[in-house]
Amino acid sequence: MKISTKGRYALRLMLDLALQPQGEYISLKDISVRQDISGKYMEQIISQLSKAGYVRSARGANGGYMLSYPAKDYTVGMILRMVEGSLSPVACLDAAVNPCSRAEHCVTLEVWEQLKKAVDDVVDHITLQDLVNRQLEMDEKKKRAD
Repeated sequence: MKISTKGRYALRLMLDLALQPQGEYISLKDISVRQDISGKYMEQIISQLSKAGYVRSARGANGGYMLSYPAKDYTVGMILRMVEGSLSPVACLDAAVNPCSRAEHCVTLEVWEQLKKAVDDVVDHITLQDLVNRQLEMDEKKKRAD
């Protein structure tokens, strides 16, 4: 499994919004500059995030985007799955019931199930707030080192 650029950028965009003062709309241009991501690409990603209800927008001079919910309410898994789709290592694990006719006799299925569980355990237990806290700690360490 490989997370695409779109998935990585969506996570960075959401983190950027979470780091901004609450209740303020942030322009996509400002985020684009801070994250060094093209504005056109950011528009595609923010459109998906907006349609999913993860961000809300306002037009006008003070318009832009903000998170729809507190950062603690988003997990890395939610954000990645919304942009990437399934994070399963094999297609047969995407359905609630494995549709593969070989599932009963597939010795490798256990490997794929364990890999899926490991990935899910990581991405579903790290919140956007956890990333905010880590970023603030990293910024503070950098300030002290300078």
